[in-house]
Amino acid sequence: MEVAFTGDSVIDGGDGGGVSKSLAVIACTAMAILYVAILYAPTLILRLPPPDSFQSHLIRRFICAAISSVASLIACSLILPIQWGKSHLSGVYGIRLDHIWQAVVFPLTLTSLMYAGTFILKLLLLLDSGQEDGGNGRSLSLDSIKNVVHEFIESVSSMASDISAWRNFFVAPLTEELVFRACMIPLLLCGGFNTYTVVFLCPISFSLAHLNHLLEYAQRSGSWLKALTIVGFQVGYTVIFGSYASFLFVRTGHLTAPLVAHIFCNYFGIPVIISRRTGMSFFSLAEFNCL
Repeated sequence: MEVAFTGDSVIDGGDGGGVSKSLAVIACTAMAILYVAILYAPTLILRLPPPDSFQSHLIRRFICAAISSVASLIACSLILPIQWGKSHLSGVYGIRLDHIWQAVVFPLTLTSLMYAGTFILKLLLLLDSGQEDGGNGRSLSLDSIKNVVHEFIESVSSMASDISAWRNFFVAPLTEELVFRACMIPLLLCGGFNTYTVVFLCPISFSLAHLNHLLEYAQRSGSWLKALTIVGFQVGYTVIFGSYASFLFVRTGHLTAPLVAHIFCNYFGIPVIISRRTGMSFFSLAEFNCL
């Protein structure tokens, strides 16, 4: 399979594009290791004192993730057989402006289908709340809808000052999609892997990168079994999501497509698994990032 790099996209062709399969795999593995390892470099290598607050801890990790992302982009540009002057490097990485609305609307619509149960459950809970209000002599819907809208606006406005929100909805999705999709997929395609192999191979490094939370979970919970259970679920879920994000990138040629899907999933968390009319049970995605 040949991969030709044009001005704004990666085009699938016939057999090998100047990068060996082994080099492509080694480069992708090195990028994944770098993305995780550099998070611990300040304390383990530079011997800096531990952060004195959670905010300082995350800011330090933001800087490390940005450095590894830039390093991966530079390394990828040196490895890929790009004909300089004829190709736009940003287009190879899926950073484009053409067809931008399709790259936003279609992935959001498709991703929303996975959350149909979540949305329906929230609607049922809203109706239950409204019926209770009606039983108390208040207007069923207006007060309930106003409360929901008010809570949503408050949650969005509070994100600007919430360091965890910056991690979950900006830094982690952007840096992870740059490294694990924008860099790795062109390398694997150019290495001669077919599209289907890339869609299922690329998420492996993405999911294994989440193993760095294992020790943190074990220390926090005091149980290796519980930590292994949580991380095992994370790895399984991120393989599924990584395949989906890789599909979006390959199908659209836009980095925007997997990026908006990543942010959307981080915001809503895991789709509802168990539902009771008195509430709902689901897993939080707050820590389903490599950061």
